[in-house]
Amino acid sequence: YRVDATGGWYDAGDQGKYVVNGAVSAAQLLFAYETDLAAGGAGLGDRSLAIPEAGNGVSDALDEARWELDWLLKMIVPAGQPLAGMLHHKLSDDQWTGIPTLPADDPRPRELHPPTTTATLDFAAVAGMASRLYAPGDAAYAATLLAAAHTAYDAAKRNPDRYATGGGYDDRDARDEFFWAAAELYLTTGDASYRADLEASPGWNADLYVQDGFSWQQVAPFAALELARHTDRLDAAAAAHWRTALQAGADKLLALQQAEPFGLAYTPADGTYAWGSNAQILANAQVLATAADLLGTAAYRAAAIESMDYLLGRNGIGQSYVTGYGTQFSQNQHSRWFAHARDRRLPHPPHGALAGGANSGLQDPVMQSRFAAMPCAPQLCYVDDIDAYSVNEIAINWNAGLAAMATWMALQR
Repeated sequence: YRVDATGGWYDAGDQGKYVVNGAVSAAQLLFAYETDLAAGGAGLGDRSLAIPEAGNGVSDALDEARWELDWLLKMIVPAGQPLAGMLHHKLSDDQWTGIPTLPADDPRPRELHPPTTTATLDFAAVAGMASRLYAPGDAAYAATLLAAAHTAYDAAKRNPDRYATGGGYDDRDARDEFFWAAAELYLTTGDASYRADLEASPGWNADLYVQDGFSWQQVAPFAALELARHTDRLDAAAAAHWRTALQAGADKLLALQQAEPFGLAYTPADGTYAWGSNAQILANAQVLATAADLLGTAAYRAAAIESMDYLLGRNGIGQSYVTGYGTQFSQNQHSRWFAHARDRRLPHPPHGALAGGANSGLQDPVMQSRFAAMPCAPQLCYVDDIDAYSVNEIAINWNAGLAAMATWMALQR
């Protein structure tokens, strides 16, 4: 069979589209919308963003998230086919294209990759989350999302161990994805079967607020944030459980942040920085920011703000990682179309684009050449070069995390 896979967001600096990362990124944007909604909804209303849908009477955050949600719906295996209801893992070229290559000029064949359990569950989670947020303004769309989420969750339970065989976003442990999907579907529906799956999961009593920050590969902490935020949808015992877990997690991150010389909430246990370290900083900052909102602790708020200071230039190289912000900022991120460094006719990334950030791994030739003779301290492992893809790529999940924290920061007075 064939699927229409048009629409949606390109994942990073290439023309690939990945369900696991797309679902997490859409969820982060919806989390930003929830944050704004809780404060009155003025910040992310209609005409708040420069997007084509502005002026249609709908929050621009919901409009933008829908662009990705509609694509995710297209990635569902059709009814009547083997693995019906599951989601294809990704859509990508058969080989990497060179820089620059505009999407419309991409000559490579596009390949639809087999369905996976993790992709299916990530979709079930974000669709379940989205259905309750779209319901007030578009009941029909909310119903479509929720029906697809139920179907996907059931399909994943029938196929619990179908994993990506290689390439982008390979994850061979779906327990956290089952937990996130069950959490969102329980919060939306109150169905006892999802609650039973939640309590049976190892995530129910685990310490989920990991030191290195949550990510597309570790989504259970995001589920925990959602459970803590929506205690009005839980019974008293569960509500107390998840608020207590949030406080414990925030206290742990706060202690680490206060001991970190640059004041950021990212202190990997092994002392090295990971690929996309800026996204991990944002994840931990998001935990602290949510704890500040829900628990009213001023120290959490200060720690979250200080983490944003790091991204905007208070770091070992004095570099703002957000294009257009600061006196020295990243602007040559790895991208095939925001490729001004290669072709002066093309633009730099737009203002607000977040670079991946310092990375101790040195996984690209530019970084290997630059630091071959003299190893770099973690915060110094960065260069603003279009070919330094291991430190300087732009990606939807990193920028979705930035959108969530920027929304929260705009509400601080």
